Amino acid sequence: MSKKSPDAPPSQGSLTQGSLSHDPLTRGPYPELTLHAIIVGYLLGIVLAISIGYASLKLGFSIEGSELAAILGFGILRGMLRRRSIVENNVVQTVASGVNGASSGMMFSVPAIFILGYGTEFNPYVLTFGAIAGAFLGIAFIIPLRKQMIDYERLTYPGGVAVASILKSPGAGIRKALLLVGAMLLSGIVHVVSLVSGVEYWPLFEQLGLPAYLNGTWYLSLMTAAVAFIAGRGGLAFIIGGFVCYWVLAPLLDITGMFPVVDGTTITDPNQLRLILFRPTGIGMLIGGAIVGVLFALPLIASAIKSMQSSAKNNAALSKDEMPIKLLYFAVVGAAILLGVMAVTSAQEVGLLRGVVMAALGTLWIWMAGIILSESIGRTNWSPLSGLTLIAVTLLIMVTQMFGGMSTGPAIVAAITVGAATCVAMSQATDLMLDLKTGYLVGATPRKQQLGQFMGAWLGPIIVIILIFMLHKAFGLGGEEFPAPQGQALASMVEGITGGDVPAAKYIAGAVLGGLLSLLQTGLGITVGLGFYLPFSIVLTYAVGTLIREIVDRTKGQAWAENKGIPIAAGLIVGEALVGVGNAVYVIASA
Repeated sequence: MSKKSPDAPPSQGSLTQGSLSHDPLTRGPYPELTLHAIIVGYLLGIVLAISIGYASLKLGFSIEGSELAAILGFGILRGMLRRRSIVENNVVQTVASGVNGASSGMMFSVPAIFILGYGTEFNPYVLTFGAIAGAFLGIAFIIPLRKQMIDYERLTYPGGVAVASILKSPGAGIRKALLLVGAMLLSGIVHVVSLVSGVEYWPLFEQLGLPAYLNGTWYLSLMTAAVAFIAGRGGLAFIIGGFVCYWVLAPLLDITGMFPVVDGTTITDPNQLRLILFRPTGIGMLIGGAIVGVLFALPLIASAIKSMQSSAKNNAALSKDEMPIKLLYFAVVGAAILLGVMAVTSAQEVGLLRGVVMAALGTLWIWMAGIILSESIGRTNWSPLSGLTLIAVTLLIMVTQMFGGMSTGPAIVAAITVGAATCVAMSQATDLMLDLKTGYLVGATPRKQQLGQFMGAWLGPIIVIILIFMLHKAFGLGGEEFPAPQGQALASMVEGITGGDVPAAKYIAGAVLGGLLSLLQTGLGITVGLGFYLPFSIVLTYAVGTLIREIVDRTKGQAWAENKGIPIAAGLIVGEALVGVGNAVYVIASA
């Protein structure tokens, strides 16, 4: 129910004369899509896009931003502005997550252009506007399925349920916001001290005189431990992957005398071992695991088609609570045209015919993949976004080789540019369905949430592309500071398709291993592959966060971890990320 009579009894969204007299009096309809909600949503969305994007380039995976936006929204709307409407706070987190929706979409794709060495050969304005078009396209395509997936099929969407539980606990929401802000300040101060002192790593094993290949150096990062705390046992496979490399395989190579030999020199240095052996294998595992994950998602296509048919029969899209269907048609057609313009202008060699084909393929893939992702995350809380992005770019690369074929550089730039737009669209479709599930549980108006998602979607690509350029200019993407594992996996696959010099045997071996692991458990090949790929110092610190979560769950209970531990961990992520971005600005200004 989205409206309230002036004579209705008091509730979380409306107060009467006798209740909490020091609070503002609210009568009539709930405040929902208000100017306050939009502005606060923009501010929080920018913070989340920067923080989660920064963490994604560090760790290779992202976390859900809606819950963080809901917690921070409580702190601002209820704690500072004294506004009492649950559905207004719901719009805040919808707008904020709409801004942040570009983060995972672009972080999985755009870094590949820089890693491949074409960072100066593409038009960032074209890519940004294309990503905005893709975001609108993803939102428009998924809206007609809301009633079928949420009202009729009642898909679970665990992330949306978690946000709804926050919105329904006003007092707890305020306390969580205070914990988050306090942890953010602590993390920011600690990271400033680390940067100023130059102490970012703790070489414990080196100090103990243990073999170098065991690689016992900890990365001093509260953000990394905090991400692990939030993931909980879900990150165990990532930890196992890293430990297998340096505490199982490296000792075996030592015992058997099978360390790699380069130019007559035996390689035992852990960093060299990672570059020569473990990282290529990990990239292969990312690709193999992603492909098998998509294969697992194929049965969802039948379910998605059934949902579309049922939606049409029930006239779901014509509900008075939904956006007008004609407006959605205009959004789809307009965004598809913009996608075509982006394809044609991304490189001179593309031409009109290839551009039209790429736009049509991108539009079709956004529709199919958006439905698959929404079904997948609604039923399992797992999203094969990276795998679908890999396939999309592969198909687009194939298009660039049609009609006479394009040169390697322009083909790569064009395919990844359009691929980034499709990736953002898929991410936005998934995010909107999570938010609509939350809205369904708290009594929000779907049409107003959908408008809020559109309002947030345009800003995200602008923030994220600035962040990518900034971090690349300051530190370089694909290096030790910002490994960008998903971008590296995409870059490696593109190199393989275009005939680049890649360690094919290691990629193939890794792909087979990653695929087999993902057959055992969905997504297992990707998470283990990240452990192979990333520096072990990150894995060790991540393991500390996982251990702390396990201890907290056993000693204080999961309720304490969810109500206090996770808000603190979220603050640690935001604080370090914002300081890290500030440091990048300083590095660029000092150059």
